[in-house]
Amino acid sequence: MIAYFQDQAEVVEEVSQEKTLSIYNLIMDGGIGGQIIIALLFVLLAVALYIYFERFFAIKAASKVDKNFMNQIKDHVMNGKLESAKSLCDNTTTPAARLIGKGISRIGKPLEDINKAIENAGKLEVYQLEKNVSVIATIAGAAPMIGFLGTVIGMIVAIHEIANSGGQIDIKMLSDGLYTAMTTTVAGLIVGIIAYISYNHLVVRTDKVVYQMEAKSVEFLDLLNEPV
Repeated sequence: MIAYFQDQAEVVEEVSQEKTLSIYNLIMDGGIGGQIIIALLFVLLAVALYIYFERFFAIKAASKVDKNFMNQIKDHVMNGKLESAKSLCDNTTTPAARLIGKGISRIGKPLEDINKAIENAGKLEVYQLEKNVSVIATIAGAAPMIGFLGTVIGMIVAIHEIANSGGQIDIKMLSDGLYTAMTTTVAGLIVGIIAYISYNHLVVRTDKVVYQMEAKSVEFLDLLNEPV
């Protein structure tokens, strides 16, 4: 009776061990093709995260707006202290301040020229805010496809091994090949999802800064249109 329970315990232990799934073993046993795909996906993930955090802090710094900034600009412009207004813009390191500074440097010219100068400066500021963000979008689209490529490679390798087994299908060998193939798919989807969420978050933050730039530019142009 004791021997029976011992046998049952060994069976349960063996089953539990068989159900244990090691991602590391799947990667290492997946062949050089699967390992290259996984390594490439890790590199893409590192690049996406680096760009995301670098752009996140840059956009966060650009979104900081001093509530008294436009009031000070208005006082300087109304009192004819253009140099003081320009100096204030130079000392305020935000895209909106640089746009206002560009407009102040054009005061004295037709309003249309001032508006055009602000628009051109705004395009440059938006370009700086969106620098390298498109790389994250590319990774979001490419990572799942790279993962599927690893899946196809894993399937080909598994079928090739079965074909060379003399017509005898080894279920364990087939299941190992399928596990390895699916690992690259999961890795590609994880990298793609992270990159996609990161990209959309940066787009939303960038749109907020662009809105602030537009609002400050309109406020500055309205200031120039006010009667003296």
